[in-house]
Amino acid sequence: MSLHKARIKAFEDVLSTDEIDINILQSLAFNGITEEKGLRSLIWKIFLHYIPKQRNKWEATLKKQRSLYKEFIEEMIVSPGGPTDHPLSISPESSWSKYFKDNEVLLQIDKDVRRLCPEISFFQSATEFPCSELNNVIRRTENLSGDYVPLKEGAEAHWEVVERMLFLYAKLNPGQGYVQGMNEIIGPIYHTFAVDPDMEQRKNAEADCFFCFTNLMAEIRDFFIRSLDETESGINNMMFRLSERLKINDYAVWERLSKQELRPQYYSFRWLTLLLSQEFSLPDVERIWDSLFADSTRFDFLISVCCAMILLVRDDLMTGDFASNVKLLQHFPPMDVSLIVTKARTIRL
Repeated sequence: MSLHKARIKAFEDVLSTDEIDINILQSLAFNGITEEKGLRSLIWKIFLHYIPKQRNKWEATLKKQRSLYKEFIEEMIVSPGGPTDHPLSISPESSWSKYFKDNEVLLQIDKDVRRLCPEISFFQSATEFPCSELNNVIRRTENLSGDYVPLKEGAEAHWEVVERMLFLYAKLNPGQGYVQGMNEIIGPIYHTFAVDPDMEQRKNAEADCFFCFTNLMAEIRDFFIRSLDETESGINNMMFRLSERLKINDYAVWERLSKQELRPQYYSFRWLTLLLSQEFSLPDVERIWDSLFADSTRFDFLISVCCAMILLVRDDLMTGDFASNVKLLQHFPPMDVSLIVTKARTIRL
């Protein structure tokens, strides 16, 4: 049996038990999860606390949550404004304006999701399962970029599905609303679920993604709230911990960056808040997230990954000036992410 097939069997053996041993599953997933047989899609649902460890509860849980999502669609998108007044309208006179204090929020969602993962065609292509409740109801928001080619009547692009999920999230979380960058967090989750080889799972990718995204945001939402920047769970503390980890593992690099006054805020703010989703290609991001989601201490491993990235370009950093080092870290060079993950494992605290 090949190593690849042996790994698939190991995953299947764990997932076939009545109650999943999370420790074993985390150990396996930490080294990467294959998309074959929908394994990544299923395991992410477990790690993101969408479905429980008890296997016999999966069907009931999925049925309940998917039904709830349909209720959200009906109550918050289809019904409130009627067929001539819908939530994606940019008209200031829209009745939906009372739900959004500032209509710019919706415009920001639209602009962000249209440019999601531009290196691949997935998000611009049509979903197999357009939302039937919204056919002929949602008028696409005015094209902001000028280069969008409308799909045929009744069809939906994947980015439109993402837009709807982010709209619902903002509606259900008025205290936080939508913050730029959330599109980068939801994108890899939706893609993973939408390419599941099982048709039934693909059909429900939107609902499943919405709840997994909501659960993930519950864990990292402090990164997106400025008033919490200085708290233990805030982004400033995460950047401080990254700096300290670099200092412990390579004092010379830490000292050079410090003398150049190249602060972590200049490059790691985006790394940490967006879980590295903008630093690598989508397949590489999904591979890194396998390890992040499998980390028992949750996002502590993210700090190790970021530290490993710095260490792997140390030679350039030690010879570069401030300008070149900022550019290097803000535009991290292409690299085999397995090297980064392996390096990160060696410097875990």
